[in-house]
Amino acid sequence: MKSGIALLRRWGWFRSLTVFVLVMLIAMSLVVGGAAGLAWTETQEFCISCHEMRDNVYKEYKGSIHDTNRSGVRAICSDCHVPREPVALIKRKFMASFELYHKLIGSIDTRDKFLAKRYELARHVWTRMKATDSLECRNCHHREAMSSELQSEKAQRRHKKGVEQGMTCIDCHFGIAHDEPEGPEGPRDMKVERIL
Repeated sequence: MKSGIALLRRWGWFRSLTVFVLVMLIAMSLVVGGAAGLAWTETQEFCISCHEMRDNVYKEYKGSIHDTNRSGVRAICSDCHVPREPVALIKRKFMASFELYHKLIGSIDTRDKFLAKRYELARHVWTRMKATDSLECRNCHHREAMSSELQSEKAQRRHKKGVEQGMTCIDCHFGIAHDEPEGPEGPRDMKVERIL
């Protein structure tokens, strides 16, 4: 009888260990799979996999300073449209999942529909970038690393004025990688409360 109880106790320990190992394997698979999924959705290939992006904004990006430049440093879609900080990244990915609804209903599935919504779409991006103090720009462009001596006098004056007035990158640099949409105001005119 005692040996049977001892065997059950050992079996209980073995079963607990087995359950623990299985739970850890499942958790690790979810983390690794989730990380791989997040990484895949940040590739240029993923971003232009739908014709709405490939045929509209990607065509504008091609040949821009963020695509081709003297230093060979390239910024792809995710560099400008997805934050790098973990919490901000997950929040942005979650919000982007709502864009699938518009893909399903065909909100911008033709060039004419895209152009009709272009200003509204741009305002969404400008609002987010103003609220985060152009966080995505600052992933690559660090104000303290800028060499004013290498800038024109006009750029030096404008950067100084922008800092003094609490402006952010997108207030002035909003037609860098994409055509500027037709609309009543640009980012500089928009009043957005900063979250960072």
